[in-house]
Amino acid sequence: MSDQTANGHAHRTPKAEFYIYFSLIFMVAVPLSLVAWVWTTLRDQRFPKYGPFARAWREAGAITPAIFRT
Repeated sequence: MSDQTANGHAHRTPKAEFYIYFSLIFMVAVPLSLVAWVWTTLRDQRFPKYGPFARAWREAGAITPAIFRT
């Protein structure tokens, strides 16, 4: 039988703890992203490519796996 873990990292299904952390980080990131979105809109006088929720979602999606990385 061959080893299915490439470089020692197996793909695991996210657990409830992951979703809890993701939700908490997302809720903190939304107001900060909203402020950044308004500032960017006023500064550049045009709407950014991504809205505040998309930006918060990407930030939470980047931060949460970093917490669980060992």
